[in-house]
Amino acid sequence: MVTYTAREIRRAGDWSGSFELCVMTYDERFLRRKVIKTAHDDDLLVDLEHTTSLNDRDAFLLTDGRLVEIIAADEPLYAITGNLTHLAWHIGNRHTPCQIEDDRLLIQRDKVIGHMLEHLGATLTEVMEPFTPEGGAYGHGRTHAHEHGATAHEH
Repeated sequence: MVTYTAREIRRAGDWSGSFELCVMTYDERFLRRKVIKTAHDDDLLVDLEHTTSLNDRDAFLLTDGRLVEIIAADEPLYAITGNLTHLAWHIGNRHTPCQIEDDRLLIQRDKVIGHMLEHLGATLTEVMEPFTPEGGAYGHGRTHAHEHGATAHEH
């Protein structure tokens, strides 16, 4: 087994030529320092300067200059249809990450939120798909819960 180290990331579209993959769920793609497994079962020590939200098709830049592509894993989600504007407001009001598409919303399966949405007239379908929700109000990925006091210059 090989161990690699990554201290930087490259955003999707800003790199090419990976030699390896890491398939990660939405929750796994929020990290600062952690050992994860590559697709070929090697260890990858991720040691970033700050806790970072990683997206599908981003890449880890290894200390030797090679790249490991990040793939969003299939995970259990609810596909939501109905009055999407109304439903999206209620999802956002509960600070629930949401992937917004033209004809549906996607959220991680949560029975309490699912029940609330059904009460609001939503149709929920259980699906297994990659989850890539919208970024935060300040134009970047997620932060630790409820950091409402942060200002744009702090990020």
